[in-house]
Amino acid sequence: MDWLQGNSAEILRAMTVLAATQAVNVVGAIVVLIVGRLAAGWIRRLVAGGLRRAALDETLVPFLSGMTYFAVLAFTVVAVLGIFGVPTASFVAVLGAAGLAVGLALQGSLSNFAAGVMLLVFRPFRVGDVIEAAGTLGTVRQIGVFSTEVDTLNNIRVILPNSTIYGDKIANLSANELRRVDMLFGVSYQDDLGVARETIERIVRAHPRVLESPAPTVEVSALAESSVNFVVRPWCRTEDYWTVHFELHRHLKEGLESAGCSIPFPQRDVHLHQVA
Repeated sequence: MDWLQGNSAEILRAMTVLAATQAVNVVGAIVVLIVGRLAAGWIRRLVAGGLRRAALDETLVPFLSGMTYFAVLAFTVVAVLGIFGVPTASFVAVLGAAGLAVGLALQGSLSNFAAGVMLLVFRPFRVGDVIEAAGTLGTVRQIGVFSTEVDTLNNIRVILPNSTIYGDKIANLSANELRRVDMLFGVSYQDDLGVARETIERIVRAHPRVLESPAPTVEVSALAESSVNFVVRPWCRTEDYWTVHFELHRHLKEGLESAGCSIPFPQRDVHLHQVA
């Protein structure tokens, strides 16, 4: 009987100590959760403010600040588990394995996301730019985290995965203030090259959107099969490119014909021999 009473007292004392210890752990865990939650919100606002001051694309700011927020919360949960004696090393290992599995399952999406981050950070192009990428030529309408929307020149909306764009050559036709219009015109071998060159230069320099500096180039480039070819390379502002391109083609054809020059086309002489 005395033995039973002694054991009961020991059990009671052990339970009291355990309850007191767990009460301290619970209070500590609550404090850690509250502090971690507040710290996560503060760090998220701090990161978002820093990203905006760095002029990072607004599409990326909420995502990166949100990732920071949840990362701090994850560390907070791990700290709480450590207070209760849960082996956090194995817990972190499980989380790492789960993250690896999810990463392998979403390999394509993560590749697009990584490429989207690079596009938004390094900005090889912006919304409104005319680009040629992944075999598509058009105007950028939206740059997302996973894909980019481009309107082609015939107004078709094309959605390109970011990994396809970033892994290929990107030509930004709107990046520079000036562009050169490259054209090729041929005249007949019987035409006076001096007259042809003077006519081309006069028409090119008379166009209101062609710049005086850099000066346009008009030179004989090749003696082709059916024509003597001139390269015609005027400069203009980027937004005037297509206007100059289309109008000069028409004006130069009309001007060369008015000056007595002919614009030949490929032709072949066929000689028939009659066999007796």
